[in-house]
Amino acid sequence: MIDRIVIDPKICHGKPVIRGTRTPVTVVLSLLSGGETYEKVMAEYGISLDDVRACLAFASQELGRLTFQPTAA
Repeated sequence: MIDRIVIDPKICHGKPVIRGTRTPVTVVLSLLSGGETYEKVMAEYGISLDDVRACLAFASQELGRLTFQPTAA
């Protein structure tokens, strides 16, 4: 799935995008988190369900690399 996401400094300033498009992963994630349906996002951007799933997988993988430290309240 992750091979559907590319990072190329010549495309969208190096932000992760769906291969073969200029659609940033963050756009897909923002729309979904805002309550948009998979179907509407796919229709609006001309992407497949596998592309949407690749965006989710990419985000999960990247978040898995981070370490979070609790802050004192």
